Amino acid sequence: MPVIECDVEAARERLEDAGVAVESGNTDHERWRASREGATAVAYDDKIVIQGENPQDIEALLREDGGRAHVYFDGACRGNPGPAATGWVIVTGDGIVAEGGERIGTTTNNQAEYAALISALETARDYGYDEVHVRGDSELIVKQVRGEYDTNNPELREQRVTVHELLSAFDEWTLEHVPREINARADRLANEVLDQG
Repeated sequence: MPVIECDVEAARERLEDAGVAVESGNTDHERWRASREGATAVAYDDKIVIQGENPQDIEALLREDGGRAHVYFDGACRGNPGPAATGWVIVTGDGIVAEGGERIGTTTNNQAEYAALISALETARDYGYDEVHVRGDSELIVKQVRGEYDTNNPELREQRVTVHELLSAFDEWTLEHVPREINARADRLANEVLDQG
């Protein structure tokens, strides 16, 4: 059960900015309560106590210091183009903070990779990290974003611009190509979403 000592009104604003509904407390001692992903944050005068399953999601939103995260992304496609999905994972020294994936319709594999990267970066930004180290197993996407490769595909160019805009929100970032086995969890998430289709 994490306990965060902080300015509880500033923490409330961070939660509301992230779209989390904040309600009045249940007792005279509780300033407010907020729930997200199976966990509830209860604010007292100078601290917040997080209860329930998956406390890391709401805890990430409440941290004041930004911090550093490792971000993994992968896109999956059955056929090229074909039904596609994304998978991504955000990890800190405390473990997995968030992960997700979704079906994105019919696209190419490269478009799915970019969509996964964009979703992962949007989530890392929303959690308030100021430093991200991004890893993916698509050498093409990594090298396009780093400027080592160009692309003539207008959709990929547009997605690359979106990635650059998202990366500019962080004080520091790196982007690295890694073998598929290093990226296994993001890969599995994307494929599980497709299998559920």
